Amino acid sequence: MARLDRDLPTQPPAYAEPADTPAGISDTAVRAGTGKGWAEWFALLDAASGPQIGHQGIAAVLAEHHRVGTWWRQLVAVAYEQERGMRQRHRIPEGFQLSVSQTVDVPADDLFRAWADQGARARWLPHAEFTIRKATPPSAMRIAWGDGSAVDVSVYPRGNTRSRVVVDHKRLRDAHRVRLMKEFWAAALEALKLEMEGG
Repeated sequence: MARLDRDLPTQPPAYAEPADTPAGISDTAVRAGTGKGWAEWFALLDAASGPQIGHQGIAAVLAEHHRVGTWWRQLVAVAYEQERGMRQRHRIPEGFQLSVSQTVDVPADDLFRAWADQGARARWLPHAEFTIRKATPPSAMRIAWGDGSAVDVSVYPRGNTRSRVVVDHKRLRDAHRVRLMKEFWAAALEALKLEMEGG
C-alpha cells in the first residue's frame, strides 16, 4: 500500500515534450534555462576538450566560465557525454533513468489527486508496489519504487483546464530495465489520461 507523507520538495524545471532530444529537453528549454541551445553547448564543450577532461572538468567549465546553475550544469554535462559517446544514454552516476510525460485535459489539482488518492490511483495504476515519500500538492511527488529505484512525479498546469505530468524514474539497474519501465510508464500514463478524460 502506498503511503503519503507531505513535504515541500523544490519543483524541478519542466521536461520538454520530445523524448529523443538530448536529455529529453528541447533546444528551446535549454536555451531558456542556460542562454544557449544544444548545438552551442556541444560546440563550446568540444572546444574545451570535453572528451578529455571528463565529467568533472566539463562541469567546472560550465560553472566557472559560463556560470551555469547546478541543475542545468549537470544536465548539460550528461547530455554532452551521451552525445559524444562518453556515457551510455539514460545513465547517470546513480544508475539509469528515464523520463515520460503526458498532457491531460483536467486541471492540475485533479491530476495530482489521481496520483495521491489511493482509490483513484488503483483505477489506472493497479498492483504497483511503492511508497510515496514526499508530496507537494498539486505539483510534485517523490516515490520509493518497490525494486529500490526512485520516481519523481511533477505536475504542471497548462492553463485552467489542462495539465502535464512528467515521470522521472531514476536509479534503474540497466538499459534493459529502462526499456521495460519506459513501456510501463507510457501505458500507465495513457491509462491515466483515459481515466481522467472519461475515455
